[in-house]
Amino acid sequence: MAAASNSIGVIGAFAALAALATCNMSGVTIGAAGESAGTVAPSFAERVEEVAEEIVEERPAEERWLDDRFYGIGSTFDGYLGIAMVDVQTGALVHFNGGETMPQQSVSKLWVALTAFDQADKGTLDLAERDTVTFSDLTVFHQPIRKIVKAQGSFTSDYRDYIRRALTESDNTANDMVLKRVGGPDAVRSVLAEKGLGDIRFGPGERAMQAAIAGLEWDQRYAVGKTFFEVRKAVPHGIRRTNFDGYVSDPVDGARANAIAAALARLARGELLSAGNTQALLTLLDEVKSGPNRLKGGLPAGWSLGHKTGTGQVLDIVPPGVIGEQAGYNDIGILTAPNGKRYAVAVMIGRTARPVPERMDLMHKVVGAIAGYHQRVSGGVATAGS
Repeated sequence: MAAASNSIGVIGAFAALAALATCNMSGVTIGAAGESAGTVAPSFAERVEEVAEEIVEERPAEERWLDDRFYGIGSTFDGYLGIAMVDVQTGALVHFNGGETMPQQSVSKLWVALTAFDQADKGTLDLAERDTVTFSDLTVFHQPIRKIVKAQGSFTSDYRDYIRRALTESDNTANDMVLKRVGGPDAVRSVLAEKGLGDIRFGPGERAMQAAIAGLEWDQRYAVGKTFFEVRKAVPHGIRRTNFDGYVSDPVDGARANAIAAALARLARGELLSAGNTQALLTLLDEVKSGPNRLKGGLPAGWSLGHKTGTGQVLDIVPPGVIGEQAGYNDIGILTAPNGKRYAVAVMIGRTARPVPERMDLMHKVVGAIAGYHQRVSGGVATAGS
């Protein structure tokens, strides 16, 4: 089994190593010169290998099977990515490269919604409160509300509706309205810290972050038409690449696939919000329209998925016909098997230039592997080749 995909037992390994480093091996007599009577004590490096192997072998066979599948899927894909699954019922974590920080992009809308629902639970936000979107509130990229504002001059709705639009339509302006109301990025970071989700970052907001990735400073004129794209094309290639590379290597909105899967599992178990708002948030994830052929495209018959996608900028400074690198092509969610058993999953492609169908195929394979894991832990008979 590949070391890159080991996901469980790190803490236990170090604890065991500490014990091994301070005591003699059972049944071995160590002489004054550090030699045993007839037996040579293993070196520290050998003890590291022994402890690590012991822990891997103690994992259930079903987890080792899924670990192998994730390694096979992830290691053969041309891109920088992380894959993680948490069994909601047992808490078992299996991953490939899930400890690496990847760009979230619109996945981070989930944490804005979590913050809003948390404030509703605490009585500091009434989701029925209304607010109005004007031209000065528009952001960048996907924002269906912009058409309404352009036609009517403004748009008024309540925060429950803005949360719905932000999650199910991935509307950047709707998300920004909620973000502003809850207290901005610092408020979201505070909730993430309060709930123990420290391996999930939250950036400065859509406008500032997307502008910085492109080597720009935000100007509200970029929110109108194709202005952002036109201005971005004029940025010198060297600046664009430097900013793009810097973002991917240390994303301000980054998160580990392991952390996202663990957070989703806690959400599913009702550990992050009240029962009513847990159900409200899970229902919205069930209604997401984006990414119908990402994770959802790989669902076996009888399975369902509540999810949130994230799609980042493409570094399009390439010759015609060449696919530019993309910073963030993600899908995360909660898979539900026909018997009701649930699995939190996160597939975070931090950087790749592979065609979109290949990315979707990778996600389909991840879902298929989790379905195979479910079959095994549920006592099903494995099918040929699975």
